[in-house]
Amino acid sequence: MTLRQEIVGNAMQMAVCTLEPGQTVYCEAGKFLFKTANVTMETRLSGPGGGQQDGGTGAGGGGLGGMLRGAMGTAMQVGQRALAGESLAFQYFTSTGGEGTVGFAGVLPGEMRALELDGNRAWFAEKDAFVAAESTVEFGIAFQGGRQGMSGGEGFILEKFTGRGTVVICGAGNFIDLNPADFGGKIEVDTGCIVAFEEGIHYGVQRIGGLNRQGLMNAVFGGEGLSLATLEGDGRVILQSLTIEGLANALKKAQGGDKQGPTGGLFSTHAG
Repeated sequence: MTLRQEIVGNAMQMAVCTLEPGQTVYCEAGKFLFKTANVTMETRLSGPGGGQQDGGTGAGGGGLGGMLRGAMGTAMQVGQRALAGESLAFQYFTSTGGEGTVGFAGVLPGEMRALELDGNRAWFAEKDAFVAAESTVEFGIAFQGGRQGMSGGEGFILEKFTGRGTVVICGAGNFIDLNPADFGGKIEVDTGCIVAFEEGIHYGVQRIGGLNRQGLMNAVFGGEGLSLATLEGDGRVILQSLTIEGLANALKKAQGGDKQGPTGGLFSTHAG
């Protein structure tokens, strides 16, 4: 059952979803906006396919063993999300007694995008990009390698979406869709500009320049630090025009709290 959704708005978009009777969509806690009265709302710690919170048998089988397996599965999901800094709970919305409507939004001014999963290719997204999805889409956490993660900042922890159905993501500023294959197979990106990419795209981190005068100039004054993210392969990549760090620093500067002066780079005083 395909999720009928419409993305509306400009500076801060919203996703308005029309649910068929019995159809369920879930969102990260804090992304819900409104619903019609015939749409029920339930908060759970487990994602789709995870352990049930009501003591039901779920996918783990009946009896005490099934309940324990379900509880362990839920605990692992919650532990992963806690480690990733994600919301611990999901909110589930199901239409009863006819069609229902439910609306969702992100937390930053920017765009939203509906991705259609066909069961063959997963999607990866930056932390906090997830807004909502059909119950047939599974939400997970993917950890990049330690060396890449420590160098890449935002790239260390990624959200992973598998299964079939629609998933709605959000980002800051405006989006641009690229395919590295159209640019020689590889693009280099500010680590904070990546919103999402398809499975099959290789994510990496590389140092800007060498340990020479120009490399140090890039790191100290260029505003990018020491590293850039690299995306290689043939597949869809979504980038955003505004980084969360850039927005935070702009707000801090407007409040008179930015001490970075004209240099940027490694000498920036980051908000947070």
